[in-house]
Amino acid sequence: MSKKAPSDPRPQPRILSEKSAGNFSVNQAAVTFDSPHNSADSARRLFTTLAWSLLIYHLAVIAWGAFVRASFSGDGCGSHWPLCDGEIIPSFSSHKLIIELSHRATSGMILPMLLALLIYARRLFPSGHQSRKALTLALVLAGVEALIGAALVKLHLVADNDTIARASVMSFHLVTTFFLVGSITVAALQGSAPARFEGRGQGAVGWALALGYISIIVLGVSGAVSALGHTLRPTDNVLAAAISSNTHWMVRLQPLHPLIATSVGLYLLLTGGLLIHLRPTEEVRKAVRAMVGLYALQLIIGLVNILIKAPIWLQMIHLATADAVWISFVCVGVFATRQGIPRVEQPPREKLSEEAPLQGWALVKGYVGLTKPRVISLLLFTTLAALIIAKGGWPGGWLFFAVALGGYMAAGAANAINMVIDRDIDAQMKRTAKRPTVTQSISSGNALLFGFSLAAGSFALLWGVANLLAAMLAFAGLVFYIIVYTILLKRRTWHNIVIGGAAGAFPPLVGFAAVTNTLSPLAWFLFAIIFVWTPVHFWALALLIQDDYRNAGVPMLPVVHGERVTVIQIALYAVLTTVISILPFVQRDLGTFYVAGAILLNSVLLLRCGQLYRQPNRPRAVSLYKYSMLYLALLFVIIAVDRVGA
Repeated sequence: MSKKAPSDPRPQPRILSEKSAGNFSVNQAAVTFDSPHNSADSARRLFTTLAWSLLIYHLAVIAWGAFVRASFSGDGCGSHWPLCDGEIIPSFSSHKLIIELSHRATSGMILPMLLALLIYARRLFPSGHQSRKALTLALVLAGVEALIGAALVKLHLVADNDTIARASVMSFHLVTTFFLVGSITVAALQGSAPARFEGRGQGAVGWALALGYISIIVLGVSGAVSALGHTLRPTDNVLAAAISSNTHWMVRLQPLHPLIATSVGLYLLLTGGLLIHLRPTEEVRKAVRAMVGLYALQLIIGLVNILIKAPIWLQMIHLATADAVWISFVCVGVFATRQGIPRVEQPPREKLSEEAPLQGWALVKGYVGLTKPRVISLLLFTTLAALIIAKGGWPGGWLFFAVALGGYMAAGAANAINMVIDRDIDAQMKRTAKRPTVTQSISSGNALLFGFSLAAGSFALLWGVANLLAAMLAFAGLVFYIIVYTILLKRRTWHNIVIGGAAGAFPPLVGFAAVTNTLSPLAWFLFAIIFVWTPVHFWALALLIQDDYRNAGVPMLPVVHGERVTVIQIALYAVLTTVISILPFVQRDLGTFYVAGAILLNSVLLLRCGQLYRQPNRPRAVSLYKYSMLYLALLFVIIAVDRVGA
């Protein structure tokens, strides 16, 4: 260690010896100072403060860029760059010039700020430190951003230019900005972090995070194009204008943005909920909550934007919030992949059974088993029946097949992910103790990856063959089942199936939307019928396997309140199902053939419930359980026949 010369009052640099902090190993010397006011910890805190301050400044610059676009000031300096109007010091002759020049000036400050922060990081951290790497990347990206800005000006892709070229360059600009602010975020997070984060070796979690980043980028691009279309091609009724083939392509794309935003929001909610379960740390929990809160705020701002015709100030807030959502998801990704944190999806050290991993045809059967095909069959039937109901006839073979496959994949994905989350309680129940995720004959990581692959494939297939609304509704059912039912309700309250059962009511909405690209009152009646029918069906089953639920500690109604209360609740929901099922006739969506069939089916349903009430035994419960499945299938057949014959 070097010593300070007596005649020199300044603190001298000190070389820290090699040490380890948590899981982060410092392999090379780092420079600090002997001054008590400039310790390594305070230097790191200062670095972190500076990095977050730069990030906030960058968000303000991004918001001001939205003002430049929306105010048609992008050509304020003409086609000159880096000069403004061909002069080093322009004449400030117009407000457009002032706006554009201010944007250039504030944007230009980011490069020297990044350079200064990188120099500080190189003095503070060892070679290979993730903050140094992130800032180096950020500096490169800032240079790329400057070149993109130059291209927009030089190629006249500003002001009232409405070409595909402008939309493409703007989209690339947005992606670059995302990666730039993401790099600064990583630098800030790792500046005082005790452990590195790892992108590799994360299994399904890594793929889920990667898909989340891609989803936010796609959403951002769609938002940029939508905002540009609103600015250049304003219209009072976007939905009506989008239908016309003569409408500008930017206007026709605008209705997609809210659906994409909802779909991405559902995906982030799914990923965040799973990460809280799979990476149970306080950092992950807080980051996910912040992300969900910011995204909810973003959706509200987007809705208000639509309602009040997107004033410029709200567009600026909307864009800044979009970047904040991206930053929050970057935080989630970093926290969830740091070294040393628990990974719940990893196989336990001691196997729960001695079964060998599945191979060949047995492995295929195991993966099919993860989808619970017997459970899916009735849900899939209601989806396909809804296709015929919505069309009033045969919807076409290709659409029928695609919706059948896409619907199966979405439901199968939900079941596969559910098995990973519930494998601890499945191990305590006789009917589920041999599931592959319990025995680990299919690892939890592979089951998760399988589930996410099915979900992504389902979304792509339904969007490609049917429409985005159908794809979004199928995915919404999946997210509702995993987050609301499995994670939030199942282990906490006997109301789990009452609320969570709504997941099983999404399939007819998917079928209806696949044909009509909208949801009529009849579609919502189909949803409501399944929603109120589910407790009748499921509680009859719960009576049969209540001992399993009791052993596993799952608070199903028979376990919490006993058989008599369960039977009464079944009867009440059977009456409610009867009432709801008659409403489509009252609404005049269905005719006399339907109402006659519905009265017959409901009479038998009420009769079976009455028999169970008088004799709450196993044979009566089995009888009601089996009939409830037949009831729903026949009810949808009658609806389809009535609609075809109308």
